[in-house]
Amino acid sequence: MHPLRKLIFDEKLLSSLAKTYGTPLYIYSQERITENVLNLKNALNKHFEKFHICYAIKSNSNPHLIKTMREAFPKIGGDCSSPGEIYAAELSGIDPSDCIYTGNYESPSDLKKALTKQCNINLDDITSLNRIKKIGLPKRISFRMNPGFGGGSYSGIVTGGRDAKFGIPAEKITVAYKQAQDLGIQRFGLQCMCGSGNLDESFFKEVLSAILENAQRIESELKINFEFISMGGGFGIPYQDDQKPLDFDHMFGALSDIYYKTYTRRESAPSLWLEPGKSIIADAGFIVSKVTGLKESYKNFIGIDAGMETLMRPALYGAKHRIYKVGNHSSDTVMVDFTGQICENTDRIASDRDFPDVSEGDLIAIMDTGAYGYSMSHNFNTRPRSAEILINNNSHKLIRKRETINDIFSLCDV
Repeated sequence: MHPLRKLIFDEKLLSSLAKTYGTPLYIYSQERITENVLNLKNALNKHFEKFHICYAIKSNSNPHLIKTMREAFPKIGGDCSSPGEIYAAELSGIDPSDCIYTGNYESPSDLKKALTKQCNINLDDITSLNRIKKIGLPKRISFRMNPGFGGGSYSGIVTGGRDAKFGIPAEKITVAYKQAQDLGIQRFGLQCMCGSGNLDESFFKEVLSAILENAQRIESELKINFEFISMGGGFGIPYQDDQKPLDFDHMFGALSDIYYKTYTRRESAPSLWLEPGKSIIADAGFIVSKVTGLKESYKNFIGIDAGMETLMRPALYGAKHRIYKVGNHSSDTVMVDFTGQICENTDRIASDRDFPDVSEGDLIAIMDTGAYGYSMSHNFNTRPRSAEILINNNSHKLIRKRETINDIFSLCDV
């Protein structure tokens, strides 16, 4: 059962929120965010001497949500990939020095911002080093390694391997560190992120083993010691009922065994860094949407007011999200497609789903939209973006106002 299923059955509450703030509406559970942060932190604290969590701000940059994470674990940092994400981290109370900054094909202005803010600079390529040295050099630097393989729940979110645009091939990465060393840099880290949405513990064992094998080779060849090793994120959540969540305690116990077989002196081993996004915020959020139309065509369609402009993942990746009717419903179902109001045939939130009978005006809940939901929403068809609500037990607060059509055109000088 979904961790927020009880909340979805609270028709009175969700109907009241929909009436007050309109639909589509992003809703987040403060309790679930806290649980997810503590689950990860406690597993790492149990199995690793030193660790640092850099929350992937790209997954959801709302400062109210990040502040909730910081209340659960004040030492949490940020994983940033743009000046805007550095700004979001600062708004949330995270010091940029606790952030890792990983761009790709970065502009000089982006690199200057990250350098000026004293982020931990993680470069995607040797050419990035050539650009940043014209601006200034950090005291410590890391490079993103592509281990030659990757994995993800969809092909579009595999970020390692021969087809990936990210990182330096493992066989070439020593050259990058040598060039940094020749520039006078003496402190180093190593980073790798090669896929997202993974639920197979063995994948993370393979990734960490590849990182450590290359880390030892680089350290030996260049006579350096890494201060941290980041294995990125990519920790998936169950988006379907037949999927099982990762057992962080078991998994990090197994990863710890691998880690400390390489770095046998635990007290002097590099700090393990992680960059989680989905595993913290994804299942803590959902969208409440209203049924706007029903059509019997060659297929049965349920039209809703949340389309690909509200949730891009299904159209972009073919991602699947559980959808529930708000409140109680009968067990009788019909096969339907859920579509939004956007003028694209790819505007499908879900296809070929067995779903209870609904009427125009009914509310549905699209689950697990806390990550890469609002942060990827857009204004196609000049549709304003949704409001966002944070629920804490019996109370709630508006954490982002609904965008208006006037807001969309506010920067146009007409």
